[in-house]
Amino acid sequence: MIAGAAIVALVLALGVWRYLGPGPGRAVADVVLPPGAGLGGIGRDLARAGVVRSRSGFILAAVLTGAAHRLKAGEYRFRPRETLAEVISAVARGEVVRHFVTIPEGLTSREAVAILSRADYLTGPAPTPPEGSLLPETYEVRRGETRASVLQRMAAARKRLLDELWAARTPGLPFATREQAVILASVVEKETAIPAERPKVAAVFINRLRKGMRLESDPTVIYGVSGGGTLGHGLRVSELAARNPYNTYLVAGLPPTPIDNPGRASLAAALSPAPTTDLYFVADGSGGHAFADTFEAHRRNVARWRAIEQVRRAGPPA
Repeated sequence: MIAGAAIVALVLALGVWRYLGPGPGRAVADVVLPPGAGLGGIGRDLARAGVVRSRSGFILAAVLTGAAHRLKAGEYRFRPRETLAEVISAVARGEVVRHFVTIPEGLTSREAVAILSRADYLTGPAPTPPEGSLLPETYEVRRGETRASVLQRMAAARKRLLDELWAARTPGLPFATREQAVILASVVEKETAIPAERPKVAAVFINRLRKGMRLESDPTVIYGVSGGGTLGHGLRVSELAARNPYNTYLVAGLPPTPIDNPGRASLAAALSPAPTTDLYFVADGSGGHAFADTFEAHRRNVARWRAIEQVRRAGPPA
């Protein structure tokens, strides 16, 4: 009897040690547990990855602890020597590896696709969507998710936001469709990186549209010349004089398409511009812009900016 009890005690002690003691893993292990794998499949995958000592030991521990019916599929990262208890707890709580893709505001659709193409945890091709159809944000994605499905999520997010902003838009805007609002927002996005300025920049363009004035926006010209790529040099006089549908110095109204994927702030600004009568803006030397409602005031702002540029080109005094 004593020997039998000792054996039982030894077995229990061994079981506790296997459950709470260091695991077999000697390096960080990334394991993807597919949906529908079941308890046996999960145990097999973890044992093959060297995370647990055996499939049967994992199954037994999961059943005895009541975790067998709470195990969740997904991608997991296990540290070296994680205990069986820690492994079961992580899978039962669904502590999956989280992947994020960030699309900055103002990128073209081609640039957004390039970011997705570099994400090696995504799969499949990434067709280039229409310009302006994506909402720039940070998105959580799953390993193995297709790039096309991520693009669909980005487009759906843009549509939901645009529908909300359109319903609450300022009355009397000089455009009639959501797409035209996105076009204007894409220009605003390129003209300023300062969130507080976006409603003011949008107001300038909206006021110009109302008066039949041309937008005269450098970013639209750049898009027309480069096709959405990097221009690689400052705008040339010849490029400003070349007639193309995106040259808003020569063509009245909005460009034919968006020139990038505008973010939330620029979309909101295009549909709820600042209540100003400004018609002009120019850099002010501090990273922002000086606004004016008359050409005379604008000329003074331009003169100040040119003086700042001249001082900067001259450099510090000797």
